[in-house]
Amino acid sequence: MNLDWTALGQVAAVSLAVTVAVVAVFALGVLGLARHEGAREEGGTSTLGSAQAGLCFLACAAVVAYGIYLIVPQFH
Repeated sequence: MNLDWTALGQVAAVSLAVTVAVVAVFALGVLGLARHEGAREEGGTSTLGSAQAGLCFLACAAVVAYGIYLIVPQFH
């Protein structure tokens, strides 16, 4: 019986950690997008901001796609 609660606690801890990590990466993507827009308003371009936003959003999309892959049994 105790093993069941331990497994549930581990799943909850991993879920929380992954959620916080994905939100942090998404926030970094929004920051990169803001850098790009800020540079554009000043008449310049921010390649670094665009690259940061693109990579962060791509990483978030990959994590979501992997989660869907794990949930949907037809993909296995």
